[in-house]
Amino acid sequence: MEHHSVIIIGAGPAGLSTALALCQSGAKDVVVLERETQAGGIPRHCGHKGFAPYKNFGLMTGPNLASLLREQTTGLDIRTSTTVLEFTLRGSLRVHSTQGITEISADKIVLAAGTRETSRAARLIGGNKLKGVMNTGELQQRVYLGGEHPFRRPVIVGSEWVSYSTLLTCRHLHAKPVMLLAEDGENAAPSYFSFGARLLGTKVVRGAKLIAIRGNSAVEAIEIERFGKQQTVECDAVVLTGKFRSEDALYSNGYLERNGYAPAVTDGFKTSKPNVYAVGNVLGHLETAGLCMAQGRELAKVLFP
Repeated sequence: MEHHSVIIIGAGPAGLSTALALCQSGAKDVVVLERETQAGGIPRHCGHKGFAPYKNFGLMTGPNLASLLREQTTGLDIRTSTTVLEFTLRGSLRVHSTQGITEISADKIVLAAGTRETSRAARLIGGNKLKGVMNTGELQQRVYLGGEHPFRRPVIVGSEWVSYSTLLTCRHLHAKPVMLLAEDGENAAPSYFSFGARLLGTKVVRGAKLIAIRGNSAVEAIEIERFGKQQTVECDAVVLTGKFRSEDALYSNGYLERNGYAPAVTDGFKTSKPNVYAVGNVLGHLETAGLCMAQGRELAKVLFP
């Protein structure tokens, strides 16, 4: 069986920063496994500005940051198009790559698999399955990686940081959102984001709940409920944002103790298994890329003092 000193699952800001810091500290035999065809994580398809390599404000776009991370980690053993399928009972990993399904083990394993937005099904939104319903991640991939223009008049559901990131993507498309639904009544993002939305010409509607999505083959309208009254709003797409949950497929079978969907960890990023660590957004809180990178550097000090 192939064996390494450290295996890192996920080549986003947290995973790549951990690997880079480890190698700079003198660690040998570090392998990064990434299911996508290119390293860099979510920033690869966040074409707007607001990213920085450290925990501060910056004017980098997401693709620029991803490119910087790839440049900094040139020469490291980063294996893309490699999906980790599961932990085996003996603690090794079953992975799928161009070589087929193999097994790989390590002295220490780092979970840096990130997070994902809650699906429409999990949100219990009624209506038919229609073209034009997507989350932020799908939208940004289609726009910044695929060059698509999937809509002109969408409704954005959510009021988290990523919801306002969606507004910037709409601006890039020259699309005009009908409204942004802050379903919980208050913004989960800083209040000035709401002010910024209005400057961009988007109405922020608080306390409204999306009940159903209507249309034949594509989105034509939504039904919302606000203050006990129902209303139909015409639109051509629905972007479901936020309500993030950890990518828990590897440990949802009980292999690791959990805190909600996230792996339960100590202050040193240690999980319930003595050789498994977790870092970045897989911990259950959506953080900036800069903070995830800072966490990666801190974890490297734990793994290689």
